[in-house]
Amino acid sequence: MNWSSELPTLSAERVRLRWLRPEDCEDLFSVFGDPAVMAYWSHPAWEQLERAREYIRDIHAGFAARQLFQWGVAELDSDIILGTCTLCSYSAEQKRAEVGIILGRASWGRGLGREVLNLLIPFAFEEMDLERLEADIDPNNERSLALFEGCGFVREGLLRERWRVHGEVQDSVLLGLLKREWIPG
Repeated sequence: MNWSSELPTLSAERVRLRWLRPEDCEDLFSVFGDPAVMAYWSHPAWEQLERAREYIRDIHAGFAARQLFQWGVAELDSDIILGTCTLCSYSAEQKRAEVGIILGRASWGRGLGREVLNLLIPFAFEEMDLERLEADIDPNNERSLALFEGCGFVREGLLRERWRVHGEVQDSVLLGLLKREWIPG
């Protein structure tokens, strides 16, 4: 990996994956502060803008340590942050990482998640030389499951009582995509 100070920008037809900047705080807060967006997330919606500032600092620190690779998902025309996408739980030795996507409510149902995965998957397999990607998804999040399965991920198991979300115990579906089985597109 030859990126010294920030992640490379990746562009598709309607979105761009780019480095998050301090001026993105309000856009980020509009995503992570929305209880409907956070319904299947592992923590509740943010209540204060300062949490977005902290989050961007954490993302930058994780990148500096080469443990977290998280982009802002920006609308191509306006550069407004619509959400984020992540490669985390990264292991260079095992050649794997976990994939995550979150998009604000205004972006739902527009096919943008597919555009994001169609940028992120080739980057992970070709640029980072990974051989396995994983996704951990709430079994009630049918749209997210359909998105990942539509991009080639395969359900591999159910992790019972894995998360405590909004005061409730939740299961998690584990999905995987192997580089040797991946069909670009």
